[in-house]
Amino acid sequence: MKRKATAVWNGTGKEGKGHLTTQSTILNQTQYSFGSRFEEGIGTNPEELIAAAHAGCFSMKLAFNLQAAGFTAEELKTNCVVVLEEGSITQSNLELTATVPNVTEEQFAELVKDAELNCPVSKVLNATVSVSYTLQN
Repeated sequence: MKRKATAVWNGTGKEGKGHLTTQSTILNQTQYSFGSRFEEGIGTNPEELIAAAHAGCFSMKLAFNLQAAGFTAEELKTNCVVVLEEGSITQSNLELTATVPNVTEEQFAELVKDAELNCPVSKVLNATVSVSYTLQN
């Protein structure tokens, strides 16, 4: 499987602007700029997209783990905060709220740890990955 995206940038780093388009076109010439990355400007930014990718990947990996163990999540809600410090992404912090009937805390903790370590986005990040969670049965 291969997925692709295209970034187009015009101008300088600070005054320029660009847009992103993904293969699926869910992002279709979506604006990004210095303002959307380092300030509160309109548009997206690479760190926000990595946070979305990590939250989605982790949630799906955990759903597969739960299914393999005989459980079905009613809801997995994962927030992700990516930290950019001194030009590097240093952390990706996942915060999960899960509703999974009949799973024990011990079973769930093991399945979460596996998802943390083995979702493809966790594997590609050269950053500290952490997960905190609340399990609601």
